[in-house]
Amino acid sequence: MEHKAILTLHEEFAIGEVDPRLYGSFIEHLGRAVYGGIYEPGHPAADEQGFRGDVLELVRGLNTPIVRYPGGNFVSGYNWEDGIGPKEKRPRRLELAWRSVETNQVGVDEFVDWCRKAGTQVMMAVNLGTRGPEEARNLVEYCNHPGGTAWSDLRRANGHADPHNIKVWCLGNEMDGPWQICHKTAEEYGRVACETAKVMKWTDPNLELVACGSSGSGMPTFPAWEATVLDHTYEHVDYISLHTYYGNQKNDTPNFLAKSLDMDHFIRSVVATCDYVKAKKRSKKTLYLSFDEWNVWFHSHEADRKMEPWQVAPPLLEDVYTFEDALLVGCMLITLIKHADRVKMACLAQLVNVIAPIMTVNGGGAWRQTIYYPFQHASLFGRGTALNLNVRSPHYIDAEFGEVPTLEAVGVFNPQNDEITLFAVNRDLEKSLPLESAGQDLSGYRVKEHLVMVHPDLKAVNTLENPNNVVPTRREGAHIAGGKLSAELPAASWNVIRLAKI
Repeated sequence: MEHKAILTLHEEFAIGEVDPRLYGSFIEHLGRAVYGGIYEPGHPAADEQGFRGDVLELVRGLNTPIVRYPGGNFVSGYNWEDGIGPKEKRPRRLELAWRSVETNQVGVDEFVDWCRKAGTQVMMAVNLGTRGPEEARNLVEYCNHPGGTAWSDLRRANGHADPHNIKVWCLGNEMDGPWQICHKTAEEYGRVACETAKVMKWTDPNLELVACGSSGSGMPTFPAWEATVLDHTYEHVDYISLHTYYGNQKNDTPNFLAKSLDMDHFIRSVVATCDYVKAKKRSKKTLYLSFDEWNVWFHSHEADRKMEPWQVAPPLLEDVYTFEDALLVGCMLITLIKHADRVKMACLAQLVNVIAPIMTVNGGGAWRQTIYYPFQHASLFGRGTALNLNVRSPHYIDAEFGEVPTLEAVGVFNPQNDEITLFAVNRDLEKSLPLESAGQDLSGYRVKEHLVMVHPDLKAVNTLENPNNVVPTRREGAHIAGGKLSAELPAASWNVIRLAKI
């Protein structure tokens, strides 16, 4: 076909409503995510609780509605009681998941306080590795019961008279992984997750619960794990989790930018498995997906292998993200929005320092990595109804994925302000891509802005010394004429085109 892309733009071509929690993130007690990340007493920007104000400002800029906590692999060996009460009495523990020393200076109460300052909500994970239903229901009581019981009164004695009111809870983490502390078979996990879900919802009937899916689509038990776990838990949980990370270890950028096609296939496979269990059980309930870990992760592997164990907050998983990483993150965001009918929550893993859009220096500054910007754009402008654009695009051939469309794109219609936003990645590394719309007459709209991230060096990064090396800019030229949108997408670029009613 001619070297241009055509998309069918119409407000009625709806995929589903975008749950704002699609733009969630993740903080784990891992590396410098907590200590030196969100929390650093004595830092020039720290507040009275020790939370870094410069980090809070950058987090608020993402408008992230929910943050998963405290893990991750960490949670499968975590005693939540270690992190409450007077700080001077909290124990230091060997943390086996990441071979670090955990000081427990930040726990559930502090994290709830931080979330309120950041303008976000908590997605709390419970330990189903070394612990089980009893500890999980006690934590729900501590967090959510108003008072008059042992655990709720302890929360009040610890300075929080009002309940934390945490509504979203994860039933463990990656329980199929041999690396997980006390990992389980699907039958073992399904049974304990079912019983844990029951007692948690008996303690607070208003909870939304996430069962552990496979820790990756490449696991040998996928998707039989999902089918077995849901056989036990289907009527007691509301979501099943998905996790995926991608890397460019082969330094093959066309292949790397196509990896969101694998994410798309992963989502479709889990949806099909959920619906199989629904049919098997003759259920009227539809299960939704929580993609509560996703990102690019590969840069830091070699450095992490050399890290000395048993340090407090060592610099682990500190990937320095390139411009091409931001392009794939953009493709992954588009993929999540394309599945907004079933993927209702997602967590960019993680938020600060650990495979994160925000980086800090202990005692020093903080800055935005390249991946900050597509995530910010999607969070700010991707609220409303996801639109199927029926994209017709040139393609290239990849040995792993076959035909890969040059254009990755999705639309979102926001009825509150009568705006349509297009998110688009041009995967072509050499040629710009002309874009035209078909379908709806857009004469009543104008192009409000066309934001572009582009850089001549695919490996370009942002640093504390050069934080604005890779940033979005406004581009002129996109216009509506004769009721049709026309735009030019630069080679290897992330694009946000916002249309507003005249």
